[in-house]
Amino acid sequence: MTQAFLAPPVDPHSDQLSAKNFARLSAFIHAYSGIKMPPNKRTMLEGRLRRRMRVFGHANLNDYCRFLFEDGGLEAETVHLIDVVTTNKTEFFREPSHFDFLEETGLPALAQGRRKPIRIWSAAASIGAEAYTLAMVLEDFVAERSGLDYSILATDICTDVLERGVAGRYPEAMIEPVSMARRRQYLMQSKEPSVGEVRIRPQLRSKVAFGRLNLMDDAYPVDRDIDIIFCRNILIYFDKPTQAKVLSRLCDHLVPGGYLFLGHSESIVGLDLPIRQVANTVFQKP
Repeated sequence: MTQAFLAPPVDPHSDQLSAKNFARLSAFIHAYSGIKMPPNKRTMLEGRLRRRMRVFGHANLNDYCRFLFEDGGLEAETVHLIDVVTTNKTEFFREPSHFDFLEETGLPALAQGRRKPIRIWSAAASIGAEAYTLAMVLEDFVAERSGLDYSILATDICTDVLERGVAGRYPEAMIEPVSMARRRQYLMQSKEPSVGEVRIRPQLRSKVAFGRLNLMDDAYPVDRDIDIIFCRNILIYFDKPTQAKVLSRLCDHLVPGGYLFLGHSESIVGLDLPIRQVANTVFQKP
């Protein structure tokens, strides 16, 4: 009778971050991107970092951390590291009251006696759904006003999502909030129905410029004559001092009379900023 040889039991802790490495990673991520990484995010962080660990063939997460912090890998790996830890939840016409405010109040006020283009910045653009939503709203608005134009800058810290934004391809399920009229005017169906995908039409894609930008940087390479800034649902990942710094820098890029839009769960209470509230999470620079 042959004896069966059993594999040694797998240690469930063999591919988990040590307390030291979790502390090093969370401190670096917070310092670089402003994103808080508390202990309850540890399992999520481990799961996402395994993608990068496998790229280099490291045996476990702690080997990967040794590569980052002791073998000089951090500089080249930073962009990829931040890409995998950022959360990029987005949708078209998310928080629709903001777009209602633009159509009914914000854009008519900005358009009065105006000759130069309206300039918009989507400062946490993710895969571009917000920027293209803005483009649809602006395209409809300027179509009724001869000589008026607009441009949109869409930035994010994550390079992967920016590439998707440039491509302008989205699952059909994402376009449910888009009206049928706007779907016909601004979206193209895939030639292969089985793909279940739509694409933003070229004329609308041409109005949006995508670029990488870290909101934690001391200065932003963006012009200081922006009329509308959307920075929604990113501040919730920052602590109060970081929120204050980011919002102050964003306000520096707003023209007097320009509007700043934050996410519905975000607030500027307790922050000293040169803006006043004009609607729910909508602020204007006097």
